[in-house]
Amino acid sequence: MTTLENRTHALAMTSEAEVTTVREVLLDSGLLGENVRYTFFAPEEPAKDEVLAGGGADRRFRVVLLDIATGTSWDVVVSTDSRSVVTQRRIDPVTEGQPPIIDTEFEFIEDVLNSSPEWLAALERRGIDPTTVRAVPLSAGAFTDYPETPGRRVVRAFGFRQDHEKDHPWAHPIDGMVAYVDLTGRRVDRVVDEAVHEVPATSGNFDDPQVQGAPLDLKPIEITQPEGRSFTVEDGRVRWGNWDLRIGFNEREGLTLHQISFDGRPICYRASVAEMVVPYADPSPVRFWQNYFDCGEYMFARYADSLQLGCDCLGDILYTDAVIADDLGNPRTIENAICMHEEDYGVLWKHSDMFTGARETRRQRRLVISFFTPIGNYDYGFYWYLYLDGTIELECKATGIVFTSGTPGEYATEIAPGLGAPFHQHLFSARLDMTVDGTANAVEEVEAARVPMGEGNPYGNAFRRKVTRLSRESDAQRDANASTGRVWHIVNTEKTNALGQPVGYALHPLGQPTLLADEASSIHSRATFATKALWVTGYDKDERYPAGDFVNQNPGGAGLPAWVQADRPVDGEDIVVWHTFGLTHFPRPEDWPIMPVDYTGFVLKPSGFFDRNPALNVPASSGGHCHTEGDVHGPGKDRRPEDG
Repeated sequence: MTTLENRTHALAMTSEAEVTTVREVLLDSGLLGENVRYTFFAPEEPAKDEVLAGGGADRRFRVVLLDIATGTSWDVVVSTDSRSVVTQRRIDPVTEGQPPIIDTEFEFIEDVLNSSPEWLAALERRGIDPTTVRAVPLSAGAFTDYPETPGRRVVRAFGFRQDHEKDHPWAHPIDGMVAYVDLTGRRVDRVVDEAVHEVPATSGNFDDPQVQGAPLDLKPIEITQPEGRSFTVEDGRVRWGNWDLRIGFNEREGLTLHQISFDGRPICYRASVAEMVVPYADPSPVRFWQNYFDCGEYMFARYADSLQLGCDCLGDILYTDAVIADDLGNPRTIENAICMHEEDYGVLWKHSDMFTGARETRRQRRLVISFFTPIGNYDYGFYWYLYLDGTIELECKATGIVFTSGTPGEYATEIAPGLGAPFHQHLFSARLDMTVDGTANAVEEVEAARVPMGEGNPYGNAFRRKVTRLSRESDAQRDANASTGRVWHIVNTEKTNALGQPVGYALHPLGQPTLLADEASSIHSRATFATKALWVTGYDKDERYPAGDFVNQNPGGAGLPAWVQADRPVDGEDIVVWHTFGLTHFPRPEDWPIMPVDYTGFVLKPSGFFDRNPALNVPASSGGHCHTEGDVHGPGKDRRPEDG
């Protein structure tokens, strides 16, 4: 474990000793009191140029504090090396938004609701015993037609009936009512009781063997590496094949990758999922506000799972713990938070030549670095893949339980009798701080363009590659276009390969819809990052989160839309690429009672970065794993023992 005594790198993962030191500094400075809680804790990373120059050794941490009795909050940076408060300022909740919602507030929400005559009356109207109701407090958003909200710390709460201790209440939404709760005052401001709907009676108990049915007759799959792993990890530094990088973890972004390089050449200084938003499509009076920023409003990675061998990860696994801070500022270690292992990934390259008789095959494999986190009803997995040919991929996996309603209709699918699942999106923002062979980078939009039949193209078969250089931040707000195969090349403007072409990496988007809400909507203003598939900005170490630092109840306009007003040049500069990607989910009956994993993500693929195939030196499979000479035995043919 990294400690204050043996830390070796400015980007080393957080240790328990550092969390304890931060708390001691805040206590000594008088910033912690009986009612003060942590709402955010993470390393305050040094500026890129400091780290690349070998400096940035002063370890600093950013803490957002909340007085739960008054609602006052502070943004503080602490140095654990000098044991001092470096900066502190009070947060203006009206203009900046509120700190994230914390466990302490989740814990008292049912007591607050059950002390409200309006809440109890609404349940009585439906004939529901309050002791059977599980409350789900949710981020309130920001709406101008609710003038009492700005500056006040509020959530909105739904109720779900739980019929017994093992019953999953998501199957029994109490629809037509919602409570608005003042978290600071611990009181219910109002209850919107719009209509009485029958509570669905279907079962959601996916973990009940009677619901699951008889198990399939599937034989075990065992993944082994008799000679051990091919990768090494030391003090957060990962080496595998030609790859070299560092890993990190914080409660807002979860897993982060740093200083990614291939064969000693830098590709990406820092990669993370910096935000995600889940906007819902139901416009009803009790649901119109449902738009959740799981990173910025809930710090979703603080709930990361402790992964289990054979269930979450399969093979020769290396687990890494992650250290965060709880609401009181004490260290909390998430055991086995990060999983690393190798996977076979089919054929890497192959050819059987008709002229020379050459027959060569190589197997592809990838290094997998992942974590999984539940947040409310959903569970999200984030899997970074590094491939032998220099490709980088991020795959996000969405599973868990769809958010339910008791009103199937125009904006929801009926997934079980009387049970609705509103339409929604899962939109992620990847922050890619690129250093493709250095910091002088630019982005080119590359796509196919048809060539009209005529002179030079008499038979109409020609098509060209159209390249558009994005020169300023105002130009670099782009949509994906699958019809033209649009990709974005991040190129170095000062270096070329052996063919005189700029070295680069291409970002391949999946090209799914971005934010579908109306341009005049509150969520469009608050999640503007999600309205474009690509943004490119000049590097600034303080520009970390695409919807702003304080997303909870933020009125909108923060983050990317504010930063690009400067219209900085991004051609041949130190740049950050932001990519929006995700899922548009029209739930299916097959998503109930638990949703099979759905996938989204993107790929970064070398394009001119190498002079030739960089995976030529991958060795052929050996021993009994591959038969390349004289192997004429087809399926079902007899083999001699020495054939393998």
